Amino acid sequence: MYIEVKNSVKRVDYKESMKILEKRVQAVLTGKKPEFLWILEHNSIYTAGTNSKNNELLNKKLNVIKTNRGGKYTYHGPGQKVVYFVLNLNKREKDIRKLINKIENCIIQILKEYNVESHSDSKNIGIWVNSENKNKKIAAIGVRVKRWIAYHGFSLNISNNLSSYNGIIPCGIKNIKITSLKELGIRDSKNINKVITKKFLNIFR
Repeated sequence: MYIEVKNSVKRVDYKESMKILEKRVQAVLTGKKPEFLWILEHNSIYTAGTNSKNNELLNKKLNVIKTNRGGKYTYHGPGQKVVYFVLNLNKREKDIRKLINKIENCIIQILKEYNVESHSDSKNIGIWVNSENKNKKIAAIGVRVKRWIAYHGFSLNISNNLSSYNGIIPCGIKNIKITSLKELGIRDSKNINKVITKKFLNIFR
């Protein structure tokens, strides 16, 4: 199936991106536009998924935007790739668990391109790496399904400021360690958008 791919060079406002995403969901549902893959970066923003709890927001002064994706609190900002998609499960398998598994596999395959071994966790959604004898999270996943149109997506830490996570309990997991390609010693990731696109289309096209 054809998936339209968009790469945004300039950072995209979070609220604006949600408007575009919601419009695309309707367009895909009605068959007016094809499925969608959108790779971008946001300015610093904290978002709360539908399962977030107030006690997971450690710094109450943070400006948090509530969103309709699944998951809990997370952070987006410069140096982090946000990968949004709109996929029509009416024309694919109507199986959300399989969809999540494919997304996880996609991220694992992306990281392999940089010789980073990673894994999923059956208890905690997202992708993890073993670093300094600790399990650290490098990618977060948040998905919503509306009339079998799956959207939102995942975020992958490239070179973002990891201290930005200090004000929240990321994804609701206490004492979580967050990492990035930069922290893992990967300095050259300028082709990351091409790698993301290739791996995603290999799995979903």
